[in-house]
Amino acid sequence: AFAACLEIVLKEEGGYADNPADPGGPTKFGITQATLAAWRNISPASALPKAEIAGLGREEAAAIYRARYWDRCNAGALPAGLDLAVFDFAVNSGPDRAVKTLQQLVGARADGIVGPRTLDAVKARIALTGIAGLIVALCNGRLTFLQRLAISAIFGAGWARRVDEIRALALARAGASASQPQKGTASVNLNILAGYKTYIVGAAMLIAGLAELLGVSIPAFTGQSAGDLLMQGLAVIFLRQGISNAASTTKS
Repeated sequence: AFAACLEIVLKEEGGYADNPADPGGPTKFGITQATLAAWRNISPASALPKAEIAGLGREEAAAIYRARYWDRCNAGALPAGLDLAVFDFAVNSGPDRAVKTLQQLVGARADGIVGPRTLDAVKARIALTGIAGLIVALCNGRLTFLQRLAISAIFGAGWARRVDEIRALALARAGASASQPQKGTASVNLNILAGYKTYIVGAAMLIAGLAELLGVSIPAFTGQSAGDLLMQGLAVIFLRQGISNAASTTKS
């Protein structure tokens, strides 16, 4: 998975560049002067000549990406598609921000560490809204952050294009699409539709939808519109009620 995702990231990052408007300074394969200097234990970063950045080899770049981004985000433990979305987010905006954004979306503690609790929260979120819903929400959150940056006027169009491409590629890796029906509606796994827990899920969606209308965002449902949440909440409740009535009719 790392090799496949790395190929996509390197294609996005390109070769050597030294744009005066980029606060990261000179880069190659997306590796900045500061990152390469830290990797080679050189301090201060300015002591690393630009020629060293230009001469950075692919093998060393791959080692940096694996240690400082892929492993740092525990991307290897994430489902296919979500691994790419988180990895590229980390490369573009830092592992800490990528991980915390994911944690906020799944309702886990935003400590920047993808451990067992975060992975369990990811599984629960996917069971509720599907892998496509989480990938789209993560990419939306990423783009929202980028658009707030002061240099978005210069790099915004390129960033938006990149996020769009990564979203599409991540969904393809996951075998999903943005238009795919999300779990939580009529396509929800029937195992979720057992007992009173279903009504709690539906009520939670309704509350989240009402909160969105009032301008309050609930982390576990970030990235979904108020209208979608309200409709999904009602769908879950009425679907459960319908199944319950059907079961009662069958028994009688």
